[in-house]
Amino acid sequence: MPAHLPRLGSGLGYRKELASDVATAGEAVDWLEVITEHYLFAPPDVRESLGALRRDRPLVPHGLELSLGSPEEPDPHYVQALAALVEEIDAPWFSDHVCFTRAGGVSVGTLTPLPRSRGVARNFARRAQAVQAAVGAPLILENITYHLDLPHPLTEAEFLTELMEHCDCGLLLDLTNLDINSRNHHYDVGEFLDTIPLERVVQVHLAGGIESADGTARDSHSAPVPERVWQLLAELAGRTELRATLVERDQDFPDDFTELTAELARARRIVGFGAPRRAPGLAAVLPAGRVAGR
Repeated sequence: MPAHLPRLGSGLGYRKELASDVATAGEAVDWLEVITEHYLFAPPDVRESLGALRRDRPLVPHGLELSLGSPEEPDPHYVQALAALVEEIDAPWFSDHVCFTRAGGVSVGTLTPLPRSRGVARNFARRAQAVQAAVGAPLILENITYHLDLPHPLTEAEFLTELMEHCDCGLLLDLTNLDINSRNHHYDVGEFLDTIPLERVVQVHLAGGIESADGTARDSHSAPVPERVWQLLAELAGRTELRATLVERDQDFPDDFTELTAELARARRIVGFGAPRRAPGLAAVLPAGRVAGR
């Protein structure tokens, strides 16, 4: 999949709190990711605002409620509306999560992890393939964080690999989620990257989180991207060609928007968007005088 998709560059998750800054950002923001459900069944004036955003830069819808892992099949009305939205904004792809968010027609209010078995992975892949065909655009699937990890037949990396082997969707690799899960559940990031099909990674997410008093890392999207995650981006960019990077901030927005555009510039520099691509290595992202520890 990734080879034929456009290289969007370094993008930002669009939030209403950032609207005025985004409007004047110019080339500092290459593209925007919008939350699918904010626009899916929105009134005409809201959809018109989306059209205004699209005139300035590419848009990609990022969903929360497709819920491909639910006991039930995907809601056909949701899928139909999603197809119309993707066509309306001419999105190069759309994305959602490897999880479920609904059961019995009721929203559970969170991105809930799935039992990691081959059967579950294959069923999820079947549904993802069907939705991709119905929407008529590439679907890329994101890894989530999880705080409770019950015994499963497959590791997280093995589950994602099994899923990818049974559909031709792409991966949205959230590097912050990967970093958090690896620390909370004590697995090796290198083994994870060695296991998953890196050639299927289309896009990455970059965000900052918090650490609770008991040492548990949490994906809050409320802080600058940490150095650990920048190092992961450099390693990944040296191993596969990415089509897009995306900085997420959902709360505690900086007073100075240039704090976010500086992160976009750093991601752009690491991956090589806008310049001949080369593998940057960790030296490209570490502060002067720092040595990467493994």
